[in-house]
Amino acid sequence: MLSACNAEHKGDLYLIRDTITDNEGYINAKHDTIITPGKYKHCLTDTFKNFAFVVTKDNKMIAIDREEKVLFKPFIFDNGPDYPSEGYFRIVDDNNKIGFADTTGKIVIEPQYSCAYNFANGFSKVSNDCKLVDLGDEHTGWVSTKWFYIDPHGNRVK
Repeated sequence: MLSACNAEHKGDLYLIRDTITDNEGYINAKHDTIITPGKYKHCLTDTFKNFAFVVTKDNKMIAIDREEKVLFKPFIFDNGPDYPSEGYFRIVDDNNKIGFADTTGKIVIEPQYSCAYNFANGFSKVSNDCKLVDLGDEHTGWVSTKWFYIDPHGNRVK
C-alpha cells in the first residue's frame, strides 16, 4: 500500500512511502511513479521541486535533480541537510570544504572554505584556517584567528 502527500502543483514530485516495506520514492501529480520506492535508502524532501535530498544505499546524503544527477552533498546540520538562511544553504565537497547553494539547487559559491556560517544580514563568516573544537554537552564549534566575511557571490567584504 502506498501513501503520498497532497499533490497540488503539476510540476512537483511528491514523496510516497510503501507502508508495507517502508520504502520511499516519488510520484508526479498524475500518480505516475517517477522514482521507485526503495531506490534510495531515504528520501528527505517531501515536495521535490527543483532538487531533492536523498540518502543513498551506502548512507551518503546527496542532492539530486529530476534526472537523478547528483548536484552536490549538503552540509550536515542537526542530523540532516543544512537549513536555508537568506536563500542559501551550505554544501560540502569530498574534502569537506564548504560552499553554498541557493534554494533552487544551483551552486552559487563553490566549496572552498574550511568553515562557514550561514548567511545573516547579507554576509557569511568564513575561514580557510579553522579547527573544530569540543564545546561540551555533545556540541562542537569552530575556532579561527583568520575569519572574514563574504557576500552571496563569494566576494570578500570588509
